[in-house]
Amino acid sequence: MQISVSSTLTVYHDGQFWVGLAEHVEGGRCGAARIVFGAEPSDEEILRFVVNKWAKLAFFGDDSTEASKPAKNPKRRAREAAKALKRPAMGTKAQQALVAQREAMKQESAHARSRRRAEEADARFEQRKLKRKQRHRGH
Repeated sequence: MQISVSSTLTVYHDGQFWVGLAEHVEGGRCGAARIVFGAEPSDEEILRFVVNKWAKLAFFGDDSTEASKPAKNPKRRAREAAKALKRPAMGTKAQQALVAQREAMKQESAHARSRRRAEEADARFEQRKLKRKQRHRGH
């Protein structure tokens, strides 16, 4: 069985931002992702994006059932509805894309920061263990 895979990246100016439209067809499924570049990207920037971030794009959306399943508790549903109404509505799709991109970057940096702190704690523990061993040997 052979699966055909096809991907294209179209970069265009939507009037306010430079936007990339990535289309991906795999095994009969077609998906798309929108990337907001902001300023006009150079050929090198586009190539760097394709090499480094193409695999991370969510072409077929997130398969999270948790977000689509409504809460059973009526008070929780009311709180969620009130919270949704308080959020300001964004004007354009480009602004919404920028907000989503900013949130994703914030989450990514939080994960990296957490990972770095854990590694530093492990290194400090290893250092303490080594010092303890040296003291035990009388050095």
